[in-house]
Amino acid sequence: MDVVSLNARSRKVGKTGARAARRDGEVPCVLYGRSTDPVAFQVSEKSLGHLIYTNETHLVDVSLGDDTWRCIVKDIAFHPVTDRPMHADFQVLHEGSRLTLTVPIRYSGTPVGQTRGGDVRTVLNELVVSCLPRNIPSKVDVDVSGVDIGQAIHVRDLGFEHLEFTAPDDQILFTIVRPRRIEEEEEETAEEEEPGEIPEE
Repeated sequence: MDVVSLNARSRKVGKTGARAARRDGEVPCVLYGRSTDPVAFQVSEKSLGHLIYTNETHLVDVSLGDDTWRCIVKDIAFHPVTDRPMHADFQVLHEGSRLTLTVPIRYSGTPVGQTRGGDVRTVLNELVVSCLPRNIPSKVDVDVSGVDIGQAIHVRDLGFEHLEFTAPDDQILFTIVRPRRIEEEEEETAEEEEPGEIPEE
């Protein structure tokens, strides 16, 4: 997994410090962990690009002075109008301690059902997983090439030994359904073939 390095600057805690950081074109942040006291800092908005505009999970080394913490991005808050990052939370990783995070799903392959005219239905694009820091995946790879019309891939079909998924086993991730056009034609045909009512004597 790729590791992104962030050179941080300390900032004042509270709304005043956060506003000052944003005026300077930086994003106020905080890092925390099970045995790490919260640390307030700020980084340039540009430096967060690799962590925001990506379809993979990254490890992050946050450096502040002589200290460096290995983290993951726990949450990023965006401005409701401009969609610019307003605040970011980082969770410090401690080997041996499980953590819960959201990981994107990457589907690969052309489903056989799609080649036969079926419609693709992608139900989930990410999953919440629980794992040890050394087992954090950058993404969950799912091969959909064998999915035919009427078939689906469920959480129970994923074979990742070191990951626990919070979603139920029967949660559908991906499926191929019959085209709506064909369903409507079959319904019309069935209605035409229905026998008429037998008149009462």
